[in-house]
Amino acid sequence: MRDFKNLKVWQKSHSLTLDIYKTTSTFPKEEMYGLTSQIRRSCASIPANIAEGCGRDGEAELARFFRIGRGSASELEYHLILVRDLGWLKMSDYEHLVGEVREVKRMLTSFIKKLKAES
Repeated sequence: MRDFKNLKVWQKSHSLTLDIYKTTSTFPKEEMYGLTSQIRRSCASIPANIAEGCGRDGEAELARFFRIGRGSASELEYHLILVRDLGWLKMSDYEHLVGEVREVKRMLTSFIKKLKAES
């Protein structure tokens, strides 16, 4: 069992989640239970799946939860494109957030490859 809090990918995805919560707090109030909620859930799912995978037995299960987290990151990336195109997100904020998402995806992919090579 690994301590998820020591993983850089968890730290980065947790920081991204905090940024997403701050950013989405400015979105239209009528979207609180719609797109805002979906964005927050997909983002929070990334560090949550990393944490859950770390609590499971074996490298195969850990890699499976990291793949789920990577899928949530891809979902979040799409949502950021959508809110940018809706005009709810400044281009500079979009570029920063999507850069963070892509970095998390790269980190997860590297970790998954490493786990696969070890098994």
